[in-house]
Amino acid sequence: MTHSMTGFANAESQHDFGRLAWEMRSVNHRYLEIGMRLPEDIRPIEGEIRAVIGETISRGKVDISLRYQAEESASAGRLVLNKPLATQVLKLHSELQAIEGQQGSPAMMNVLRWPGVVTEQPQDPGPLQEAALELLREATARLHEARGREGEKLEQALRERLEGIAHWVGEIRSWLPEIREGLRQKLLDRIEGLPQDLDPGRLEQEVAMLAGKIDVDEELDRLDAHVSEARRVLELDEPVGRRLDFLMQEFNREANTLSSKSVDPRTTNAAVELKVLIEQMREQVQNIE
Repeated sequence: MTHSMTGFANAESQHDFGRLAWEMRSVNHRYLEIGMRLPEDIRPIEGEIRAVIGETISRGKVDISLRYQAEESASAGRLVLNKPLATQVLKLHSELQAIEGQQGSPAMMNVLRWPGVVTEQPQDPGPLQEAALELLREATARLHEARGREGEKLEQALRERLEGIAHWVGEIRSWLPEIREGLRQKLLDRIEGLPQDLDPGRLEQEVAMLAGKIDVDEELDRLDAHVSEARRVLELDEPVGRRLDFLMQEFNREANTLSSKSVDPRTTNAAVELKVLIEQMREQVQNIE
């Protein structure tokens, strides 16, 4: 199945620790290039993120971003009391009271405000990272599907233009006998106007040389072969953009040769039509994975 390199996808999920939301956009590029905007807790797994995307996507510039909204309850659960320090603060409070001869309980909020009595326990990033990777696989699959839908349209457009190329190749083939005979007759007419007779053997030699210069059978055969190969490549279940890009160069080479050998307005116009079709295909191929 043909895939485009253009697409968009997103995926969201809710967890005890918060909400995750991936967004992925891709455009055409010569290689696979991944740009990331990630929360700090996710940056340590950039390598795994690239591996997940690379399992499905082989070419294109892919920009991804992850939004993470932590649950307030999850953040509050990370506060930890430093019991040894709190005990020491309370002990110092009792000693001060004994010195002053006073009695009473200290204000607990004042104790909690003492630096280091309450600390924030770093959240274990493991569950968050695992959930992010799992959700990324879902988003990547959706992006692959979106690129596949776009690829179907591109493939249909390519097949239509391949039909057009095959049509013009057939037309040129049908015109060649008439064109060759017309050139032979023109040469004969010119020879009749010469003041002296031309040797029949020399005449046939000149006709053969002229026919050789305008012979395009090989170019037409190669165009037919390129059309068949392009259709075969479109059936492959793998990325085909590079192969098609190479074929476009070959198509263009044959069309240029046809144009340079043309001696008839019909074949000249046909060569122009071929170039138009090939250029349209080339532009579309640039966006195929």
